[in-house]
Amino acid sequence: MAPIDPEGRRLPVKLDTATNGEYLPMPLTEPVFMAKRLAHDQVSTVSRRLGMSRRTFLKSVSGAATTLLAMNQAFAAFGRTGGRFEIPLQAAYEPELAQAALGGKEFIFDIQGHHVNPKGPWRRPTNRWTYSLRFFPQSDCGDGAIECFSAEHFIREVFLDSDTTMAVLSAVPAAPGDDPLTIEDAAATRATVDALQGSHRLLIHGLVRPNLPGEIDAMSMQKEKYGVAAWKTYTQWGPSGKGYWLDDPNVGIPFIEKARSLGVKVICIHKGLPLFGLDYTHSTCRDIGVVAKRFPDVAFIVYHSGYEPKRKEGRYDPNNASAGVDSLIKSVQDNGIPPNSNVYAELGSTWKLLMRDPGQAAHVLGKLFKYVGENNVLWGTDSIWYGSPQDQIQAFRAFQIGEPLRERHGYPEITAELRTKVFGLNAAKPYGISTEEIKRRTASDRVAGIKQVYLEHPEPSFASYGPKTRREFFDLLRLRGGPL
Repeated sequence: MAPIDPEGRRLPVKLDTATNGEYLPMPLTEPVFMAKRLAHDQVSTVSRRLGMSRRTFLKSVSGAATTLLAMNQAFAAFGRTGGRFEIPLQAAYEPELAQAALGGKEFIFDIQGHHVNPKGPWRRPTNRWTYSLRFFPQSDCGDGAIECFSAEHFIREVFLDSDTTMAVLSAVPAAPGDDPLTIEDAAATRATVDALQGSHRLLIHGLVRPNLPGEIDAMSMQKEKYGVAAWKTYTQWGPSGKGYWLDDPNVGIPFIEKARSLGVKVICIHKGLPLFGLDYTHSTCRDIGVVAKRFPDVAFIVYHSGYEPKRKEGRYDPNNASAGVDSLIKSVQDNGIPPNSNVYAELGSTWKLLMRDPGQAAHVLGKLFKYVGENNVLWGTDSIWYGSPQDQIQAFRAFQIGEPLRERHGYPEITAELRTKVFGLNAAKPYGISTEEIKRRTASDRVAGIKQVYLEHPEPSFASYGPKTRREFFDLLRLRGGPL
């Protein structure tokens, strides 16, 4: 079981530097430091006035409301008002107001989840991953920190400690034999969820490294034996350290054509977040619009939306669009791909990082809604690297783009209808699922029953599991021999 922080030292909205292991931890800005101080002070004050322990208060929805209100206060103090969390000031004291702002009954389909197999054969002494996770600070999950990344913790953090209805278990780039989560492992996790009458709750990706000999041919086995719902690929990765483009006639095009021939026409591509130690060039989105135009029957889901943490995101500038989210927008525009077509933007890690900067969040979400389409922005969290995704869900429920930015740049207001689309309805189309059927089945399966009992006495960890310091990151990188 994950540490439960009995003294209430962890905030329910995790304002930390944790990464998913693909990028260096980003230092917290002054407004975020201020927000953390304000939140801790206000939690102490409010819990004392209400006669509650800090831990009890933080487990309530008012605890999350207090933290997000502190974010508003801190960023306003620095004059950064491009976006904000719409929460009544009294929500800290009145749970009903907090629930109205941060609660919800949406269908939430998280299309980017991860975990590892702590007992897999990849833990042999010569494998680069063997000791890689022992440097993370949460070491009381069982057999060292690595247990925090197990299937059991994934299921708990995602399906019990958050409002997530359905998820996709995705893959990470690694050479064959070094996979911390093989497709067999992923299928075993899906089987565990299936055994809880949740056969509709967890889908799995097939990992494809098309620049590795034999990988394209192996796609048939992944589809037939494991019933993968989509393909995951990393254009930055290659067996010799060199990536590829999706429109490469010798690599990318045969990969896409194979996916089409197998009838699994959903391709998820890591773009943006630079994989440390690999050339950033193939992280940009230049090729997305090209292949989307050539293959209109294929859904191209751009993981991370091309977001690059070190790049300051503002309004879309086609003259400065060589990287970041703007590279995605430019690619679809240059190739005549209109909004709400066959290119989708996914928010895993992107929203987690943008939560710490509401001004950039307003621009990124506004641009994606405007140029990629309100029907084509998809929910993903990159959990379990960041622990439970509940704080990401709550923050998105309350976030609003400032009216001045909406008027100046044509960004839409984030309405309840638009949030519902992003949370799950949008992803239902490319994945070909019936949301009404899923909602009906998830209302009465064993997962729902277990969760109902659990929520009578919940013990959320409020923990992030990824590396939080440069030292942790480089220890991780050194011992596994390369990026995730």
